[in-house]
Amino acid sequence: MRRTAKRLIPHQNRPLSANHPVFTGIIQDIGTVTAWMHSDTDAQLTVATRLSLADWQLGDSVAVNGCCLTVTAFPDASSFCAQLSPETLAVTTLGKLNLGDRLNLEPALRANDRLGGHIVTGHIDGVAVLHESKIAGEFRLFNFHIPEPLARFVVMKGSVAVNGVSLTINEVDDRGFAVSLIPHTLEQTNLGDLKVGDAANLETDMLGRYVERQLKFINKM
Repeated sequence: MRRTAKRLIPHQNRPLSANHPVFTGIIQDIGTVTAWMHSDTDAQLTVATRLSLADWQLGDSVAVNGCCLTVTAFPDASSFCAQLSPETLAVTTLGKLNLGDRLNLEPALRANDRLGGHIVTGHIDGVAVLHESKIAGEFRLFNFHIPEPLARFVVMKGSVAVNGVSLTINEVDDRGFAVSLIPHTLEQTNLGDLKVGDAANLETDMLGRYVERQLKFINKM
């Protein structure tokens, strides 16, 4: 399905910003990797989805496992392509994808969308590794280990995005954090697929970064 010209889209259906797209951490579909071409410098990913692509345009942003990617092609009516840069391949888990892998998908926030989770930029900070998984009734408790430089950005009852999913932090320690996943999250995202030792894309709450930056300047005064 080729698209050579942009169509006029009602204002309320447009992304809030084409230059700085944002997301909410509320997954709208689980897509599937249908094609994967990888080289030493970049990669191209093709994802099949149940989302309606009728209003999507070339150049639109979509969060794929939490990573903001740009739509570069529409092979057919139910799939899209995105190109991955060396930085994306190095910092995220997307460089280790395989055909058939399930991916959390969220299109960029639009003017008439609800902000159901928290503000997510799609800029991955690093990789979290599932250290422990426990079943507690209908819930599942996950304990993640994260890179030490990111530990200062996770706080009790704060927000974090794991594979693009907005979660509330229940516990923190020097190695990482713990979250509780409800049945809906386990069913409607790929977090239910994670096993101990698996890696997931991590984005910390950007508010913490702003606070740290401001404190650096205050301390210089």
